Amino acid sequence: MKTIIVKDLMVPRAEYATISEESNLFEAVTALEEARKKFDRSDYAPRAVLVFDKDSKIVGKLSMLDVLVALEPKYGEMGEIKKFSTHGFSKNFILALEEQYRLWDKPLDDVCRKATELRVQDCMTKSSAGEYIEEDASLSQAINQLVVGRHQQLLVTSSEEIVGILRLTDVFDGLCQNMKNSCLL
Repeated sequence: MKTIIVKDLMVPRAEYATISEESNLFEAVTALEEARKKFDRSDYAPRAVLVFDKDSKIVGKLSMLDVLVALEPKYGEMGEIKKFSTHGFSKNFILALEEQYRLWDKPLDDVCRKATELRVQDCMTKSSAGEYIEEDASLSQAINQLVVGRHQQLLVTSSEEIVGILRLTDVFDGLCQNMKNSCLL
């Protein structure tokens, strides 16, 4: 049986939505919306856009969650909000934070109009070293990196150039197909 490698499962960069770091948040959301409409690889349309700099080098990504955080700047006053999801805080605690910081207290139309004023480079997530994987890495390496890093996707590289994105859903689909093939022997 053929060994599955990252290149077999990744979405090539050319098929994934991209946006300049100089673009505004509204342009990025529009690019993501368009990519989601035309994505035919699976039922799991993109949930982020890859962000490139003036040299067309990928420097990060802008996820749906990044957009929501950017539209409510008071999240920044709360410190590292990723910690909240991993420490098992109660629903009441989360509601108390919402009240204390008065999150999303402005009319939604006003909040959304802000999207033309915000730059992608100020809202995006810069990728860490643990979010890159070589295109010839094995499926097991990718699974380990996704699980240990708690990532939803990895940036796929070839000779230090980003050539695609490996999404958790594609890895899971590949694993399921392999499981079916193995169990039906």
